[in-house]
Amino acid sequence: MELHGVVMRFVDAQNNFDSKAYLECFTDSAIVYDEGKTHTGKAEIRQWIEHANDEYQSSMKPTNYDQSGSNALLTAEVSGTFPGSPIVLQFHLGLKDDLIDSLKITG
Repeated sequence: MELHGVVMRFVDAQNNFDSKAYLECFTDSAIVYDEGKTHTGKAEIRQWIEHANDEYQSSMKPTNYDQSGSNALLTAEVSGTFPGSPIVLQFHLGLKDDLIDSLKITG
C-alpha cells in the first residue's frame, strides 16, 4: 500500500509520539474533528495531540488507503492505553499543498 508523502509522515509522527513532527503535517488553518470536538489551527491541534499522546499512547497500523484528488481515507488499526484497544478507525483527510488541511477521525 502506497501512502501520500504527508500521510506517511503523519503515521510515522503518531507512531513515534512526536507531536512536533505531527503538527508539521498540517496547514496553519487546519481543522481536526475527533471525539465530538473541533480543534482549529496549529495551537489547538498541538494541545489536542499532546494530550492524546500523553493519555492514550496511540499507535496506528494502516490497513487501507484511498485517495481521490485532495481527499483521502486512511483506515488503520489503532492500539493504545484506551478501553477497547485495538480498534479500527478511519482518518478522513483533506489535503492542500502537500499538507493536511482537515482531519476527521471516525470509528
